[in-house]
Amino acid sequence: MPHHTVFEAKIEHLQILDEDGKLDKKLAKNTLSNDQVIHLYEQMRICRELDEIAFKLQRSGRMGTYPQNKGQEANAVGSALAMVKGNDWVVPSYRENAALFMHGMPMHYVLQYWMGDERGSKFPEDVNITPLSVPIGTHMLHATGIAWAMKQRKEADRAVITYFGDGATSEGDFHNAMNFASVMQVPTIFYCQNNSWAISLPREQQMNSATVAQKAIAYDMPTIQVDGNDIFAVYKATQDARTRAIEGGGPSFIEGVTYRLADHTTADDARRYRDQAEVDAWVEKDPLIRTRKYMESIDIWNDTKQEELESRAKTIVKEVLDAAISVTTPTSAEFFNDMYADLPRDLQIQRDTMRTTSIGRNPSQIGLKAQAVETH
Repeated sequence: MPHHTVFEAKIEHLQILDEDGKLDKKLAKNTLSNDQVIHLYEQMRICRELDEIAFKLQRSGRMGTYPQNKGQEANAVGSALAMVKGNDWVVPSYRENAALFMHGMPMHYVLQYWMGDERGSKFPEDVNITPLSVPIGTHMLHATGIAWAMKQRKEADRAVITYFGDGATSEGDFHNAMNFASVMQVPTIFYCQNNSWAISLPREQQMNSATVAQKAIAYDMPTIQVDGNDIFAVYKATQDARTRAIEGGGPSFIEGVTYRLADHTTADDARRYRDQAEVDAWVEKDPLIRTRKYMESIDIWNDTKQEELESRAKTIVKEVLDAAISVTTPTSAEFFNDMYADLPRDLQIQRDTMRTTSIGRNPSQIGLKAQAVETH
């Protein structure tokens, strides 16, 4: 047979809750209970409130650049609920706040981190989360490493989820991580939040593939595209991927199609490159709006409950803000002490003297140049 097909593939798209809040009950079977839906909605609303406060902090000069999560929260909460808190590992990028909170990260740590306080990355011992990763794509390698360690230790009931944007799939580290995870069949879930923009570069200009999900086919990895603003679809896809992982089925890839309703960060002005009509169209797909419509349609939510949630969200975020701004000022020694388990001698000298002796500047030689000029 000189000419024949050796491989064929297809990518499925999953949506269970549409933009109008209508649920496909058949697909929703064995996914989220009403109580879980309410819980996830509350988490999204609290996260949205935190976003607004963080934006104001940056604009008032009390915090550095901040990336809002607005519009993408369903990806975080739906997938976080499918993972097991305290057992699985979460390896984030920087737009998954709600997932981090649901897995035990103290909320004020996020504000501390973006205020420039590295103690915002020093999580409690029982919190299985790696620090936020601003470099694009590098953390996916860490996720595969953690998952490989789990496999080596025969911890069959554990998995790792790592988040990243569509732009990260154009990075070499992404492909290295995907290839390693596939070859070694480690329990990693690669979750791509495809919000269509890699800062100001549209997805269509950074890749020529019709979907992001199809990139996983090259690594013989189970892959699916979901409506990333649908908490039901996100939960089901992640739940299926986790089940496959802990049963020895190796890694999976999920493309959550979503949209960031705010700028890339507070240092960005998306009006320079995005059409307002595009933004308006995605506002109608807001995960908070559609989830509320669904809850109201089945009489588990109303205006009174919404008002109570709005008030509670403000109270929670106020407490989070107070905790973040009232922490004691870090000492310079903490920068050194937190970097190594055992601090090398040359860095001990730098820490204790606050001088750069160890990198070639000998304090005893200071002034030699001036003396040479005088002698000359």
